[in-house]
Amino acid sequence: MYTDTERCVRAVRSKDARFDGWFFTAVLTTRIYCRPSCPVVPPKAENMTFYPSAAACQQAGFRACKRCRPDTSPGSPEWNARADTVARAVRLIQDGVVDREGVPGLAGRLGYSARQIERQLLAELGAGPLALARAQRAQTARLLIETTGLPMADVAFAAGFSSIRAFNDTVREVFALSPSELRARGARGTGGARGTGGTRGTSGADRAGTSGTEPTTTPGVISLRLPFRAPLNPDNLFGHLAATAVPGVEEWRDGAYRRTLSLPYGHGIVALTPRPDHIACRLSLTDPRDLTLAISSCRRMLDLDADPVAVDEQLCADPQLTPLVDKAPGRRVPRTVDATEFAVRAVLGQQVSTAAARTHAARLVTAHGVPVDDPEGGLTHLFPSPEALAALDPEALALPRSRRTTLTTLVAALADGSLRLGPDSDWDRAREQLIALPGFGPWTVEVIAMRALGDPDAFLPTDLGMRRAAAGLGLPSTPAALTARAAAWRPWRAYAVQYLWATEDHAINHLPA
Repeated sequence: MYTDTERCVRAVRSKDARFDGWFFTAVLTTRIYCRPSCPVVPPKAENMTFYPSAAACQQAGFRACKRCRPDTSPGSPEWNARADTVARAVRLIQDGVVDREGVPGLAGRLGYSARQIERQLLAELGAGPLALARAQRAQTARLLIETTGLPMADVAFAAGFSSIRAFNDTVREVFALSPSELRARGARGTGGARGTGGTRGTSGADRAGTSGTEPTTTPGVISLRLPFRAPLNPDNLFGHLAATAVPGVEEWRDGAYRRTLSLPYGHGIVALTPRPDHIACRLSLTDPRDLTLAISSCRRMLDLDADPVAVDEQLCADPQLTPLVDKAPGRRVPRTVDATEFAVRAVLGQQVSTAAARTHAARLVTAHGVPVDDPEGGLTHLFPSPEALAALDPEALALPRSRRTTLTTLVAALADGSLRLGPDSDWDRAREQLIALPGFGPWTVEVIAMRALGDPDAFLPTDLGMRRAAAGLGLPSTPAALTARAAAWRPWRAYAVQYLWATEDHAINHLPA
């Protein structure tokens, strides 16, 4: 979109928050870059230029606006709808892979040379993997500076910087403030937040729920606001997560969805609470170096980078879906923080009730999960890794023999690396590998594609709830006919599934009390 100058100028002049994250506005006279919805008076059109990423702005010598904080915009929804090399690379960079494994590690995961990855990212985002990772580090550093009392040296290394000097230079360049000045500024903002009910600041960007931190006084806990594009309907999103929660790993407590997180440097516990203009996120991490991955995992699980206006507009083109969308616009696809975990749970949920699936998963967690402490709730374990489950005794599983074979075969493929599920997965290739496993049919493959891999076009025409909903709306109810009708919903068929599921009175469709 950033190449369409006229359209970008119109978005900036209208201060339309829907375009935040789609592109960034750089002002030639001030050398500042902003989000489209920046509340300041828009510059003249001839003084604006546009970039596809914050990293590209920084690489061109622009610094972030202190008013609208463009580095904290929602992510571009473009990467949600694609599974090509660039989209997979962006998702991995957001997860901190470059910081942990370097550009060669990123390229190796994608099956290309480092030079090829650099060339493709430059062509689409105006910045290579190192620049994109640097922008990510700057954002993580800002969060740690403003929300924790960690010494600056600890912040630097937790954010992924290799030296204190690189940390200081990057913070000064991106934010035009030293780290200590940024912390002092954040402390003043937090003080104001306590006086206004716990939201940061009062600018137009803040009222739109675009970004920010929330005050916290508990050591080791980071509280922040996760932005999203409005509208967002939390009912089926949090309802699904709460209704299918695995005891010990997930819970709904005091209006928040809470769960444990397995992370590269340690583990964590997150509490996510829906608010009208943001998602309140409270993270407790054993190692702050995991902050980047923890945030990106939570955003992906809640589908916060989606563009609901574009999705709903296309679905409303079908008159049978229009009443569903108009009644509750902005439904998201509830996803997961760990694709391998969800694949295991999908097998456990084959042809059984939600309650039975939770029971089977809880038994695995108790027997093979790593115990954790949770002073604030009832979480007890991390979900077991494929390596831990590879050692389980199939005879100990209270499952039909065929289901045991399905589970152990899946776990073995995940443990030995022959099957890789995650943000770097090629959706079509993953489908081919899954359907080749014993006991995997179209429903299991598509539900994994939808909720674990994040494919917005995954579709479940054989699902019983889908077929009942379709018949009730006068849509075709046979799988073949429903698939043909759903061709007009592409590439957003996974969202159509959410709207159709929502026609039934099931716990997954209601926000818990």
